[in-house]
Amino acid sequence: MEIRQGGTDDVPAILAMLDRAVAWLVEEGRTGQWGTEPWSARPQGAEKVTATVRSGAAWLAEVDGSPVGALVLAPHPSEDVPRVAEPEVFVRLLVTDRRHAGHGVGSALLAHAVAEARRQGIGLVRVDCYAGGGGRLVDYYRGNGFTPTETFRVGEWPGQVLEQRLS
Repeated sequence: MEIRQGGTDDVPAILAMLDRAVAWLVEEGRTGQWGTEPWSARPQGAEKVTATVRSGAAWLAEVDGSPVGALVLAPHPSEDVPRVAEPEVFVRLLVTDRRHAGHGVGSALLAHAVAEARRQGIGLVRVDCYAGGGGRLVDYYRGNGFTPTETFRVGEWPGQVLEQRLS
C-alpha cells in the first residue's frame, strides 16, 4: 500500500468509497451514521466532499494504483466540533474502501496523520466520529491510539471527539 497526496481530482474516487460505505452500513442495519442515500446521490454530496478536500491536505491510500482509502487533515475541525486553544491536526475525513476492509487501510492512514503532525511539530491529533451504533466507531479510534474527550450533537446525530497527544 502506498499513501500519496491527493486533491480535488480524487473526489470521484472518494465519493465511490463513501457510497460503498453507506451501502455496507445499510446492509448492516446501521443507518444512523450516514443515512441510506449514497453520497453521490445527495444534492450537496459532491460539493461537501470537495469542500472537505479543499479544507486541508488530502491523502489517498492506494494498492496497485487503485484508491483504497482517503484521509483529509486540516488545522481545525468543522464548525460543529468544539475547537481547542492549541495547534492541532484534525482528521476531517477518513474512509476506506469496503472491498479492502480489515486490511489495515484506516490504521495506516491514521498513522500517517500522526506522522504528519510530528513532521509539522504539532503535538495533538484529533478526530470526530459518530458516537451511536453501540460506539463501534469510537472503539475503532480507541484501538488506533485515540482517547475520547468530549461529546457533541448535530441535531439528533451524536458525535464523539477523540484525541491523540504526541510526545
